[in-house]
Amino acid sequence: MEIASQRRLPIDRESVWRALNDPQILKAAIPGCQSIEREADNEYALVVAAALGPVRATFRGRLRVEDMVAPERYTLRFEGQGGAAGFAKGAAKVALTEEAGETLLSYQVSAQVGGRIAQVGSRLIDSAAMKLADDFFAAFASQVAPAATSIKSEPKKQGIPPVGLVSLAIGALVVLVLILVLR
Repeated sequence: MEIASQRRLPIDRESVWRALNDPQILKAAIPGCQSIEREADNEYALVVAAALGPVRATFRGRLRVEDMVAPERYTLRFEGQGGAAGFAKGAAKVALTEEAGETLLSYQVSAQVGGRIAQVGSRLIDSAAMKLADDFFAAFASQVAPAATSIKSEPKKQGIPPVGLVSLAIGALVVLVLILVLR
């Protein structure tokens, strides 16, 4: 499953970069995130409660940050297990570009999912993914720039992984972590 999208954040790139690397900000922004704990340099353990249609589960996962070029980009590798609900694993490439004092956050997620989550159906997954992404970015913007009232979405949908943003968010999550949220 693949997804690519962009979000315009009314915040400078340095502030966005710091926030994407702050586990407390991510925990507050990721829907259902119960914990994000650093285990080693650039490695995190995550716990995220998620529901997709009739499938409800607590996902436990790992997120590793690679190919980091501050404050421009990084790659998030993730894997998570939700017991009988299924699993997710994949990668998300995140890039930040500054434009007139704002930040264009671009991401590309590639994920594999299995178990009951994979059986839910693409239409339900697509609508849930867009709602989770919108919820994440709204919460993220309010954490980083409380005065910001909205985030403009510039989607380029190519299919949506069911555990996308949470895993991306699931670290950033993102954005897990971004990837249960990025879906």
